[in-house]
Amino acid sequence: MAEGVTPRVKVPKKADAGEVITIKTLISHPMESGQRKDSDGNVIPQSIINRFTCEFNGENVIDIKMEPAMSTNPYFEFDAKVPEAGDFKFTWYDDDGSIYEEVKSVAVG
Repeated sequence: MAEGVTPRVKVPKKADAGEVITIKTLISHPMESGQRKDSDGNVIPQSIINRFTCEFNGENVIDIKMEPAMSTNPYFEFDAKVPEAGDFKFTWYDDDGSIYEEVKSVAVG
């Protein structure tokens, strides 16, 4: 697991049924390409977030495959319709097998 990896998500706490909301996500991650060397000359192993997904109440909202050229601290902003109250689940997948998750609830009313 990469050190200092921190997911951050901004989702409105409340929305009307059927409303389209804007979701913002950022994960603090070094996105190491595997092509750099440390101060001792050793290759730093590749460690990148290679996939990001978002689900709402178990239904896919977005699924993004990322490549090694992705910058550090990947940021995504996207819109999603809120059909009912529920949970958005955000998942980031790392090359090293680590999985980072965040859940945000949205109330309707």
